[in-house]
Amino acid sequence: MKKMENNNNQSTIKNGEDKKTFSKKLKNYMKNLLDFSQFDKITIFYIIIFIAVMGITVYVLYYMVFVDDTFLYQIVVEWIVNPIYLLGIFGIFLFLLIMTLQGIIAPIPSEVVLIATGMIYGFVVGGIMGTIGSVAAGVFCFYLSRKGGRPLAEKFVGTNALLLIDELIHKYGSGIIVVARFLPFIPFDPVSYAAGLVDMDSKKYTLATFLGSIPRAFFYAYLGASLGVQPPVNIADLDPAQFQYQASLFNMILLVIAVVLIIGFGTYYLYSLYWQKKKGLR
Repeated sequence: MKKMENNNNQSTIKNGEDKKTFSKKLKNYMKNLLDFSQFDKITIFYIIIFIAVMGITVYVLYYMVFVDDTFLYQIVVEWIVNPIYLLGIFGIFLFLLIMTLQGIIAPIPSEVVLIATGMIYGFVVGGIMGTIGSVAAGVFCFYLSRKGGRPLAEKFVGTNALLLIDELIHKYGSGIIVVARFLPFIPFDPVSYAAGLVDMDSKKYTLATFLGSIPRAFFYAYLGASLGVQPPVNIADLDPAQFQYQASLFNMILLVIAVVLIIGFGTYYLYSLYWQKKKGLR
């Protein structure tokens, strides 16, 4: 009986120590997360941009899910499809600008813009334009991440968690970028940001992005062209059922991309913990 009491006491003490250790780790993590004293002003500026983008993303996703499920489609039609179409030949420059900037507007993934390209230009021209726009967006996100992304990522997931990306890039080189771009539902922008976190040659990255973006751009251009939409689109004149169908398609694509992104990040992080233990890292 006395032995059991001793075991219970030891178990209680151990649980208390575990709680204290976890509490201490959490406190240190939050303290480090909010400490920007080791960064220069330019890096802090980029970190603020990343945090602001995440905040906007959360709000827009909330609005789409709980307020108006056609919100994304209306943005695509009224702010992308119609303006680009109405500008004629000059719309090409607007498209390239939108495709580049969407990399920092997280709620509007590049895949949605590529579908809009197919709606405007059709399969062939839309695929060509999508490829060019994808390279521009990929390079932009790459350099933005290189300037301020790694310090922010190290704060959230730790330095050792990024060492696995370093090793994969050094082992497989630009081939891993080509494969990631080639697969349609692997999110485009997170791959660009991840590549910018590591020491990767920018020329090899750009070439890999170009090669992998070709089939991807034509795939989404085909989806856009298959909708049979003739711009300029007046939402008020659309059949409600058709409008809801097109909005649901955009939301489905966004959902698939989000699910793949969450699963991919979770898988990577869990494997990185195993990899760190295997390498003897703390």
